[in-house]
Order: sequence, then structure tokens, then C-alpha cells
Amino acid sequence: MNYSFEYIDIILLAMIAGFIFLRLRGILGKRTGHEENLESSFAHDFPNEKTLKSKLDQLEFNEKAKEDFLKGAKIAYETIITNFASGNLKNIKYLLDKKVFEQFNEALNERKKSGNISETTFIGIDSAHIKEHKKINNILEVTVDFVSEIISCVKDKNNKILTGDPEKVKKVFDTWKFSKDSKSNNPNWLLIDTQI
Repeated sequence: MNYSFEYIDIILLAMIAGFIFLRLRGILGKRTGHEENLESSFAHDFPNEKTLKSKLDQLEFNEKAKEDFLKGAKIAYETIITNFASGNLKNIKYLLDKKVFEQFNEALNERKKSGNISETTFIGIDSAHIKEHKKINNILEVTVDFVSEIISCVKDKNNKILTGDPEKVKKVFDTWKFSKDSKSNNPNWLLIDTQI
């Protein structure tokens, strides 16, 4: 009687092994003789470091990358100008280099001390062009010329206009420099200079 149970165990194990074999064959497939020769598929000549570096530099800032950068730069430009005008540095701190943040903060503190009020209406950006881009070690730097239209004026605490005109659209020409560490996980470019 014990022998019959052993035969049943062997038959069950053989069926399980057969099932597993058929499943693996179904998933992995079988050799047909038409497989691609992997040796001919890959180049055996590896580019030297200099060629590789120049290709990487080209890839990092090609036309598509420039277009994408300018889209982001325009958004950053408008965001920084409107938030600075309204005194909300907290909202744009992530877009500013430490030095620029301190300069903006100092300007806002002076404005606050004197009791002046800035009124700014951002109309739009007429143009934005990349003036220069360079890579120093891992740091990418891009200088952009912006031409925008803004209505702005500064009033004193008695609501008297000190500078600007609240009714007149003014063309503004700015050159800003942005920077980014190419090895950093932070996707944001930082504004590092506005006085170029």
C-alpha cells in the first residue's frame, strides 16, 4: 500500500516539473536559429573621454534644452518680479541664490523702513534670448536677456508717487544669470545675478 503512495508522489512531482517547464518555455520562448548576433549589434570601439565629454556637453544644452530652459526662465522671471514687488521673498527663495536673496531682502527692508510702497503690474514678456551659456566643471551658467512690459511705481506712506507712473506701461530690459549644478538632484535653476 505504501508503494502506491510513493508512485503517486513521483507522478505528481513529474507533472509539476512538466508544468513548470512548459510555463518557462512559454514565457522565455525557444531557439529558432534566427536570433540576432549580439557581437555585431554593439560597437566594439568605445569613444575616448574627450569625444564623450564634447558629446555630453552638446547633449546637455541642445536646441530643445534651450527652448525648455527659456520657458522655465520666463516663468521664473515673472514670478520673481511680481513676488519681489509685493514683498513675498518667502515664495521665491527656492529660485534665488543666497547672495541674490540677501540683496533682495536688504532692498525690501530699506523699502519697509522708509515706508514706501511698490505697486507693480506685470503685463508680459516681449522676448527672452540666451546671451551666453557655459559649463564650469559641474556648474551650468546661462545668461538671458529679457524684454518685458511692466507698469510700476513707488509711493511714499502718504500715497505720493516717488518714481514710476501707475498709468504708463514701461519697457524693461533685464539681463539675468541663472546657474545649476548638473550633478545636483534639485531640478531648479537659481538666479545668481541681476546686475549684468
